[in-house]
Amino acid sequence: MKGWVMVQKYLMAIDAGTGSVRVILFDTYGNEIYVSQSEWTHKEDSRYPGSMNFDVHTNFNIISKLIKKTVTESKIDPNHILAISTTSMREAIVLYDENGIELWACANVDSRSDNEVINLNKSYPKLEKEIYQISGQTFSLGAIPRILWVKNNLPNLYQKTRYVTMLNDWITYKLTNIISVEPSNGCTTGLFNIKNRTWDSTLANRVDLKDDIYPIVHESGTVIGNVTNEIAGLTGLSTKTKVVAGGGDAQLGCIGLGVIHEGDAAVLGGSFWQYEYTTTSIKPDESARVRVNCHAIPNTWQYEAIAFYPGLVMRWFRDSFCELEKYMQDQINQNVYEQMENRAAKVPVGSYGMIATFSNKMNYISWKHAAPSFINFKLDAVKYNKATFYRAIMENAAFVTRGNIELVSDITNTYPDTIIFAGGASNSDLWCQIVSDVLNKPVKVPIVKESTALGAAICAGIGANVYDSFQDAISKVVKIEKEYQPIQENHLIYSRLYEKWESVYLHQLNLADKGLTEHMWSSPGV
Repeated sequence: MKGWVMVQKYLMAIDAGTGSVRVILFDTYGNEIYVSQSEWTHKEDSRYPGSMNFDVHTNFNIISKLIKKTVTESKIDPNHILAISTTSMREAIVLYDENGIELWACANVDSRSDNEVINLNKSYPKLEKEIYQISGQTFSLGAIPRILWVKNNLPNLYQKTRYVTMLNDWITYKLTNIISVEPSNGCTTGLFNIKNRTWDSTLANRVDLKDDIYPIVHESGTVIGNVTNEIAGLTGLSTKTKVVAGGGDAQLGCIGLGVIHEGDAAVLGGSFWQYEYTTTSIKPDESARVRVNCHAIPNTWQYEAIAFYPGLVMRWFRDSFCELEKYMQDQINQNVYEQMENRAAKVPVGSYGMIATFSNKMNYISWKHAAPSFINFKLDAVKYNKATFYRAIMENAAFVTRGNIELVSDITNTYPDTIIFAGGASNSDLWCQIVSDVLNKPVKVPIVKESTALGAAICAGIGANVYDSFQDAISKVVKIEKEYQPIQENHLIYSRLYEKWESVYLHQLNLADKGLTEHMWSSPGV
């Protein structure tokens, strides 16, 4: 038709991570149009050691302001935003009353429920492994001990509880006023039958929890509802915009990387690092060392091994030791991380033999970490300076990743040919090369590094019928930007250092077990 002009349409992703929350606007070709972000913190309640509260009121205020900022500053017509989907840290849960009012919420590494885990294991020592064989989850991160803690410590609140959802589902609820759950994050409660991809009330009965607080389950990509009038007024969104079921951050990250087929593998390098191995058939590990999760793709699952805190360790290092770099970043137009990477790249492979111990290899059934430490450095400021410590943190993350990949490979009897690497850490050329060298595998990095948000946008596009299928979407929007090949000389050095790291870590863990140092983190009851 003469004079006809095609109007570009958009998809929005809301990504609620452990350390920050972001609202990202994409076009339907997968290009980032606008990003707004805010760091946030989750505070411990001094009455309950190990608690990590999630403040629903403060944090939704942050989210709504970011949405409004994105709509306003992108100068996009809100009516052209076809759909929104959500993603979040896994394991974070929200409890509601019958009217949908939030009663209680915790972030993902809340570990206040030690007594609940201890009592469960005392009353039935085999229970955790038996539940793992059905759910793919242990008590380390799941909702069972946390809801039991609420039952034991806040009984009036527990009696009022009518629904439980995950954090991404909570954001969907706030946008639509409809409570629901999707499998990829819902399964991390430990209250799902992993094979059937839905709630299993027998699991709740076995641990003496309510069996009727579990809302309807919709697969990722399902339209849940439209933006409500209230939210439209608050944020500037249109009530025509659909809200679509999203998923857990790692699973949607894999969709944003195209990691959806048998044998595909990815490392997602954010606040935590997750190794994800995709399969269309599942066999829970007899020793319960790693997780088994529902993928956000129907009839697909993932073996998962997690490294605690690599991204948060980098933030800690930045905030604790990089005052000069913070001062300099505006003068030289380089942020702190870029400045430190340039310096760390000049440090020899292996950081002069210095070893960092932060994250440990995953052992899902008995999961604990040694005290954070740097081992085997000398009082030589030329060699062992800030850049060396920074590089050692990078190498520690790569060592944990190697250990976790070997764990999963022991279960599946397969080893990936290539690793897709994404998340904030993949912005670092040095970190990418270190990972490739340690693993002795090619590492591919997509154009869109923040693949979790792209995965959420793809879910939004599925719900809005922009794409025919997940594979159709991936073929249109997922593209590889860089590939790193392992350098054999570096790999040989890292292989020797990795063996030392494993041994050092065991000794460091033993010190923490004896109470001489303090565990960086341990799962409830361990």
